[in-house]
Amino acid sequence: MTSPTPIPFSEPPYLSGLPSPYYNDSHRKWQKYCRELVEKHLLQHALEWENEETVPDHVFHTFAAANMLIPNLPSPLPIEWLERLGIHEIGGVAIKEWDYLHTLIYVDEMARSGLAGPPGSLTTGFAFGIPPILKFGSRELQERVCPELLTGKKRCCIAITEPEAGSDVANIHTTATKSPDGRSYLISGQKKWITNGIWSDYATTAVRTSGPGASGLSLLLIPLKNTPGVTTRRLRVAGQRAAGTTFIEFDDVVVPASNLIGVEGAGMKYVMTNFNHERLLVAIQGARMARVALAAAFEYVMRREAFGKALVEQPVVRHRLAGAGAQLESLWAWLEAFTYQMTRLEKEVADVELGGLTALAKAQTGRVLSECANCAVLLFGGNGFTRSGVGEIAESKWLAFFSAIRCG
Repeated sequence: MTSPTPIPFSEPPYLSGLPSPYYNDSHRKWQKYCRELVEKHLLQHALEWENEETVPDHVFHTFAAANMLIPNLPSPLPIEWLERLGIHEIGGVAIKEWDYLHTLIYVDEMARSGLAGPPGSLTTGFAFGIPPILKFGSRELQERVCPELLTGKKRCCIAITEPEAGSDVANIHTTATKSPDGRSYLISGQKKWITNGIWSDYATTAVRTSGPGASGLSLLLIPLKNTPGVTTRRLRVAGQRAAGTTFIEFDDVVVPASNLIGVEGAGMKYVMTNFNHERLLVAIQGARMARVALAAAFEYVMRREAFGKALVEQPVVRHRLAGAGAQLESLWAWLEAFTYQMTRLEKEVADVELGGLTALAKAQTGRVLSECANCAVLLFGGNGFTRSGVGEIAESKWLAFFSAIRCG
C-alpha cells in the first residue's frame, strides 16, 4: 500500500491509507467537508492572524452562518434546540447522527495550522461557555440567551481562573452576594486568562455564593458588554496570541438572580463536568499541534543537507524523530479509542467512567506536544528560534506548548 501522505506523521493513520474500525462513511465525508471549509476560511491566513494577534470579525460570522460552531458542543448535540432554530444538519451530517468522532474530526481539522490562537478565537467560548447553560441552566435562562448564542449572534466565554486561583478552583475569590429581596446578586472579583472574553457578550462565571471550599461555589451567567462595573482588557500572551485572552474585573456588578445556572452550591460539580469536554477537546487539538510540529521537522531534515548528506540520514536524527513519532501515535490511538468509547456510553455514564481519564489524556498530550515541539526546534537548529521563514512553525509550537496545556 502506498501512503497518500509522503511526509511521515503528517496525518492520522486513518487519513494515511490505513484501515480503522472507528470511522464510517459519515465520518469520512464530514472530514472532507471540514478540510475544504476550514482550509478556505481559516488555515490559509492562520499564521498571518496569529502574528497580528487577532482574527477578523467576519471569520466568526462565516463559521456561524455555516453552523460550523455547533460542533464545539458536547455530543449528543442539543437536538431540540437546534431543530427549533432550523438547524437539522451540519455539513451534510444530520444532527441526530452526530457523535463524538465527528467532534474529534472537527477539532483535529481546525488545528491543522498548528496554531492554537486562530481556531481558539472562534471556538473556545462556544465550546466551554455554552454547555453549562444547556446542561444545567433553567428553561427561562435558556430561552433568553440560547437562540442568539447557538446561532453566533452573541458570544459567550467561560470565566473560572483568577489571578490567585487557577487549577485550585475550589478556592476562587470572586463573590456573589444575594440581595435581601433575593432578586439579584452583587458580583465583586477578578478573572484572568479568559479566552474570548474581550469579544464576549456573556461570561459563564464561577463565583462564591457562600462559605469556603467547593460547596460554596455557584455558576452565574454575567453580561459583560455595557454592564456597569464590568471592565475587560486584552492580555498579551506568549502562545495562542489571536484567541483574545482577557482580564475581567467585576466591581459591584448587579446580576439578576435568574442568571444563576442550576442551583447554588453546585458550581464545583458543574465546572468539573464541563472540564471533561474541555479536556478532551484540548487533548485532540494538542495532538494535531504536535503532529504539525513533527511533520514540519521531518520535512525539513529530508531536504536539509549537512556533512555531505541529508540530515535524515543521520541515525541520531532518525532516532529522535522515531521516538517523538511513537509518542504521538500512541497518544492518537488512545484518543481515538477514548472517543469511540464516548460514542457507546450514555453521557452521564461517560462523565463518571471516563472523567478522570480526560485529565490524564490532557496531561499526556502536554508531554507529547512538548517532546514534538522540542524535537522540531532542535532539528531546525537556528531556524527553530526564528519567528519568520522556514522555522516559524517550529518556534510557534514551542511557545504554543505553554498555552495549550493551561486551558481547563
